[in-house]
Amino acid sequence: MSIIIMILLLSFLVLIHEAGHFCAARMLGIKVSKFGFGLPIGPTLWSKQIGDVEVLVHAFLLGGYVSFPDDEKDCDIPVDSKERFINRPVWQRMIVISAGVIANVLTAVVFVLITAFVWGKLPSGQYEVYINKIAAAKGESVWSSGLQKGDRVLKINGTDINSSYALTLYSKNSKLNDGKADQDFVQKNLDSLKKLNPKVVDNGVIKEKTLVMLPTKQDEAALHIDEEILKGYALYKDTQVGLSEHQIKLRDELLNKKSYTADGKTTLNDIAYALSDGKRPVNLTVLRNGKTIDLKPIYPNKDGLIGVMIEAKEVLMPTKTIPQAIKGTFRYLWEQTYMLVYGLWQLFTGKIPMKDLHGIVVITKVGGDVIQNSGFFSGLLLTAMISLDLALVNFLPIPALDGGHFMFLVIEKLRGKPVDEETINKVSSVFFMLLILFMIFVVFNDIYALVKHKI
Repeated sequence: MSIIIMILLLSFLVLIHEAGHFCAARMLGIKVSKFGFGLPIGPTLWSKQIGDVEVLVHAFLLGGYVSFPDDEKDCDIPVDSKERFINRPVWQRMIVISAGVIANVLTAVVFVLITAFVWGKLPSGQYEVYINKIAAAKGESVWSSGLQKGDRVLKINGTDINSSYALTLYSKNSKLNDGKADQDFVQKNLDSLKKLNPKVVDNGVIKEKTLVMLPTKQDEAALHIDEEILKGYALYKDTQVGLSEHQIKLRDELLNKKSYTADGKTTLNDIAYALSDGKRPVNLTVLRNGKTIDLKPIYPNKDGLIGVMIEAKEVLMPTKTIPQAIKGTFRYLWEQTYMLVYGLWQLFTGKIPMKDLHGIVVITKVGGDVIQNSGFFSGLLLTAMISLDLALVNFLPIPALDGGHFMFLVIEKLRGKPVDEETINKVSSVFFMLLILFMIFVVFNDIYALVKHKI
């Protein structure tokens, strides 16, 4: 049932978008010949003439369109008629082209306002993270750190924490003996080795049976993760250097040793790398009974686990009064719009891989799950964000999208004459086909992710 509700909400967004174009055109006296739900690919499921507009439903439901007499070769309306879209001033055509985007933005505002007034609260995007249970085996470092059930995690390695997955992210990337090392730490260990062993040549293989004195083993530097990553705006990228198989074997061999007898195959650089891969601390600052406490370091195991179960409670903004509802709505929309724009930028710059891009299938699945697990208003907020996303994507200056049409109108205004219609049609046709191929790719991504249980 929740998935059906989500499908209806998404269908509503498509209708709202096209209704925006339709209403703007009719208000300006521009004739609309067709109103299509879905794209004209494959069979038409239903069509009916309503007044002077033909309403159609196509089998390829991922989209919609509004068609003007200008698009039809056998149109009987005079070429110079004011009812034709092409004969209207540029500013009027800009209004019609941008009306779908405006409709989606207004829909997002209305959905969030409804949620704010009826639900009486809105998500802030910030979470309070509590320790629900310590489940590590006895002897693990979490037991000696001073951490207790009920503690609220305020900071990790000195960074303020308000996201639900920050502790997992820090632990996962601070795992024991992960086969990687920080280049600066490697250099520090190499310098120490040279001081302890001044007669050993550092740029070649150490002579067999040479005794090499080892510096005291130190922890790797505590991990620091950028705030943008913790907010979910960017993906974490590990900058450490991977160890070779020989260096990993050497790492295990040197454990708890003060010296090493060379095997005739090892360099000082190998030893430096081996010494640089080990424990990486996770330093927690917690709130307990109103007091802020800095705990002793916790060391994740080889799987990147510290042995705790957490409970994340989202901080909700109260919106019970009209001023609170309006202020909360626009704050929520601003933060979500920033996240969407930032995500698009990350995608276009290649910082988010294409394999992580998802579309309508996953949106429906995730939306259905949200409605089922978190309630109708959470689903309504998700729909509002999808409406915002549709507006942003549609207004990108790409031919075949609203933004592309708007771009051609801007060029027309600057040139003082329209761009050649044949050129526009050819460019738009190419980008339309690319858009369809892109949609097929995204749907494949969605299906693959669902089959592999990645979503």
